[in-house]
Amino acid sequence: MRFRLFGVLLALLVLVLGVLTVPLATAAASRDTQTMFLDRVNDTVRFASLAETALRTGQTSALRSELSRYEELFAIDVLIVGRDGEAVIASGPGVDLRDPSVRAKIDEGLSGNRSASAGVVWPWRDDPLIVVEPVGRGGEIIGAALTVSPTERLRGATVRSWTALLGEGLLVLIIGVVAATYLTRWLLRPVHRLDATAQALTEGRFGERVGTVSGPPELRRLATSFNAMAEQVSVLVERQRAFVSYASHQLRTPLARLRLSMDNLASETTPEGQEDHQMVVEEIERMARLYDALLAYAHAEATSAEVSDIDVGGIADARVAAWQAVAEDAGIGVVRTGAAISVGRAAADTLDQVLDALIDNAVKFSGAGSTVTVEVKEPAGGWVDVHVADTGPGMLPGELRRAAEPFWRHPRDQNLDGSGLGVTIAQALVTACGGTLELLPAEPHGVNARIRLPASPSPCDKEAPS
Repeated sequence: MRFRLFGVLLALLVLVLGVLTVPLATAAASRDTQTMFLDRVNDTVRFASLAETALRTGQTSALRSELSRYEELFAIDVLIVGRDGEAVIASGPGVDLRDPSVRAKIDEGLSGNRSASAGVVWPWRDDPLIVVEPVGRGGEIIGAALTVSPTERLRGATVRSWTALLGEGLLVLIIGVVAATYLTRWLLRPVHRLDATAQALTEGRFGERVGTVSGPPELRRLATSFNAMAEQVSVLVERQRAFVSYASHQLRTPLARLRLSMDNLASETTPEGQEDHQMVVEEIERMARLYDALLAYAHAEATSAEVSDIDVGGIADARVAAWQAVAEDAGIGVVRTGAAISVGRAAADTLDQVLDALIDNAVKFSGAGSTVTVEVKEPAGGWVDVHVADTGPGMLPGELRRAAEPFWRHPRDQNLDGSGLGVTIAQALVTACGGTLELLPAEPHGVNARIRLPASPSPCDKEAPS
């Protein structure tokens, strides 16, 4: 953002300088040209007045002498032509009558027209400045007077004025760059601190806060509001963690004692009460499983994971091997496919727990004769994908979306053991590591659970400066 804002400010500054400097440079060249042109017009008018008398009387020696002195002093050629367009008096041999520009000016003067404008002499053009004045009176044109002025000095003066303008523009640009640099830093310093603090909160460092910042009042108020929000989030998370810890200590012991008491009562139970005794034991076990699931879910939601590099392929191999016997007893095959080695990033034991939950669901709900495939993909696009797909009856798209909701179970599976929290807990664990868990339809039928974890950065990425 800093470079984009700096680029916008710099582009606006360059645009403003261009809009101001180009007209000033053009005006400077036009002004210098017009000053020289007016000076030459005055001289040419004077020479035309003197030439009229000389041409009528034929006494040209005085005029010739004056033109020569003028050329010596100012290095400007002067030419007097007759009504036939041929040179009568010339201050020197520098004027070529065959030059198209000179001939056009002579024709213009013999037509009774004087030079009205010189245009603009640009530094890259070396054409001389030619000014013509008709010689005659009362509508009778007997010749024309021309001054042919070199433009080296004029072009040099224009270049110097443009150089001064360029230097001033560069100075303003440098000042603008320095000002824009400080302005962007002043504007974005609170944004950078907010970003760093938000990242820290995302990583579970709930004690981080935005320090005292400078910047616009709106951003300072935003920083204050953000700190208040972070404080509330920190309090809520700490309360949730405290609840998890309290529940862990307060509920596990009574359930264990109750189960122990029921075991002690087994020998004292009459045959008529055996069925009721067994039902109570099963309910206690179900409560214990439900409690463990709730505790795992609450802990996953309350804790931010510390991620590190993990061997995704190795973990998948281990979990598939661990479930082989259970799956075979249920008449289900579990196979491992895909990449043998693939490195991702997750908290310790996270992928193990997630794979256990997903394989357990697949074995439990896909039905005898089906196959569960655990496939590990090669890292691509910064992610590592792990698929747990079965060939069971599958679910409808709406049911797949609801499967991660706490306690949701498919209507056909209501009579099977389970808490309805397996996918919910798995999703919470994966999300805490910066990944995603998504349930998709498998081909040709079944459920395809896709685990997506951040890939481990390459060695080059790890060594690159942040």
